[in-house]
Amino acid sequence: MQRSIKILIILFLLIGCNSNDGKAADLELNNGAKWQVNTEMKSYILRGDEILSTYLSGKSKNYRALAEELKNQNISLIKSCNMKGKSHDELHKWLIPHMELVEQLLNANDLNEAETLVFQLEDSYNTYHIYFE
Repeated sequence: MQRSIKILIILFLLIGCNSNDGKAADLELNNGAKWQVNTEMKSYILRGDEILSTYLSGKSKNYRALAEELKNQNISLIKSCNMKGKSHDELHKWLIPHMELVEQLLNANDLNEAETLVFQLEDSYNTYHIYFE
């Protein structure tokens, strides 16, 4: 029951916060510069990146715990969403596929599948750092 409520909250917040009319598009820079992410939201993204880096440098292979931690950061990120305009839209182009990777990791069937997703998440955070600051 708790999980269902959390999922509904996430979907509600994504729909309420998402204004890119559902079209997948390539990320773009802000006239050659990185997009600014507000401090409240940025802290959850950077913390998620730190959590992933710790997992990658450690001996833990508990990918489900990693996925839960990343999911919690994403929930907090969505709750703190107060950006508007083009920077908001560009962030969503990154965030929605990123959140899908976290959900896939949570549902991974084995360590091999999980490790593939972990490396995709690492690429996702690298992409964030290319387009946002």
